[in-house]
Amino acid sequence: MRLFILTAGTLWQREIVRFLRQRSRIIGALGQPILFWLLLGTGFGNSFQIPGGDGSDNYLEYFYPGILAMVILFTAIFATIAVIEDRKEHFLQAVLVAPAPRIAIVLGQTLGATTLALLQGLILLAAAPFAGVPLTLASGTEAAGIMVLIGFALTNLGLAFAWRINSTQGFHSIMNLVLLPLWLFSGAVFPAQSAHPILGWLMKINPLTYGVAALRRTFYANHLGAWDHLPGLGLSVAVTILFGLATFVAALRSAGRSEG
Repeated sequence: MRLFILTAGTLWQREIVRFLRQRSRIIGALGQPILFWLLLGTGFGNSFQIPGGDGSDNYLEYFYPGILAMVILFTAIFATIAVIEDRKEHFLQAVLVAPAPRIAIVLGQTLGATTLALLQGLILLAAAPFAGVPLTLASGTEAAGIMVLIGFALTNLGLAFAWRINSTQGFHSIMNLVLLPLWLFSGAVFPAQSAHPILGWLMKINPLTYGVAALRRTFYANHLGAWDHLPGLGLSVAVTILFGLATFVAALRSAGRSEG
């Protein structure tokens, strides 16, 4: 147990220190989503309307929870690509030959990236009032908890691929093919009820849809009307937890098959 905690804690700390030393990751993971949010949000402006809404919908406000999810997604990509870099630098091989259990190695990597995702998400969370999103201490705390669950799931999904891929270019291709569509079809960019029926069906089976829905529910817990179509908060949290557990098992299996 002591070795387990030491291994996971050391790898968690390493992820935090490495992130703070690489300012370009901070700019890339936080700056690009904010740029997307401002450009698309102001571009669509008040022309955006939610089916069933009262006509006063603002896309900048609607897009905000989706941008929180995007910050977490970008952090997961940048953090898990470090596995490939560690393999090239032979650090990963040194970790694998140590007597530490694989589950502690994967957990340490996951917790490190999840912590980074949460920290960057909290920075953007402070901008909620500027987007017209109601924010209280209770809703902010709940949103932080949801971001942890989303970050845990997406990081493990990235690790499941990173442990198997030896090429940085190949990893980026897979991430563009898997993670970005996962985000696009999560209700982050457009609501399911205004989408084509096929896209609406894809959005319903997309586990990230429930994470984004949970974020919206925390911000608008006391508001009804246009958000009634979203899955309930309890269901959304449950699906997001299951998503995280499933991706953690997938990452663990990938790590178990990897020889470094």
